[in-house]
Amino acid sequence: MNEVEKFESEVAKNIDGLSKDKDVQALSRIWIREISPHKYAYNFKWLGRPAIQFPQDQVALQELIWSIKPDLIIETGIAHGGSLMFSASMLALLDMEDAINSGTNMNPKISNRKVLGIDIDIRAHNKSAIEAHPMASRIQMIQGSSIDPNIIKQVHDIAKSYKTILVCLDSNHTHEHVLAELEAYASLTTKDSYCIVYDTAVEDMPENLSGDRPWGPGNNPKTAVWQYLQSHSEFEIDKSIESKLLITVAPDGYLKRIG
Repeated sequence: MNEVEKFESEVAKNIDGLSKDKDVQALSRIWIREISPHKYAYNFKWLGRPAIQFPQDQVALQELIWSIKPDLIIETGIAHGGSLMFSASMLALLDMEDAINSGTNMNPKISNRKVLGIDIDIRAHNKSAIEAHPMASRIQMIQGSSIDPNIIKQVHDIAKSYKTILVCLDSNHTHEHVLAELEAYASLTTKDSYCIVYDTAVEDMPENLSGDRPWGPGNNPKTAVWQYLQSHSEFEIDKSIESKLLITVAPDGYLKRIG
């Protein structure tokens, strides 16, 4: 075993130990519960745009993108656009890697890789900021409900031009809506890639943290994931990701396509 393999083996043992440490897992859930009223996820930007994500989940997404090397990332939920910028910048790095490996010059405005964002309400000030951003050429946006049949058809038509697809679901967090998104888009996930369902942590939080929103314990992305997996054995939950993160909004939400 060489030094790289030794390090990877040590990391695997660390993650396995965390997966079995119920106390530290409980502490992590308490931390998320206590920080949630402070809107912790709102505090971070990516390339100048609010991301509204936990930094830990963005690191996990970075690892997945670098490993999978998708040419299309589909995201439901745009908000301020920080998540789009994150994905687009990662795709730019993949293009840079390709250029270095092939010994060619890279034109940053010409790329086959794209981020496709869908949102029911792309507010004008966010839309203009996204379109003016240096990453804009790598981003395509569709306005409309992610579960509208016409929008679903548009996304599927676009996806036909791509070989390796990663999907991120982060819009309306009710059970019904997320289940409909999974039925609409999870099938576009290519083998060994991921469909990531965010805010599954709602299931593990007190009901009062949902406020006047239509989701909460018993009605949220995690319950949708559980139902979806009952009839879709081509996906499995990658528990190792949440085990190593501990602080994540997506427990049971990292779905790897295995078939």
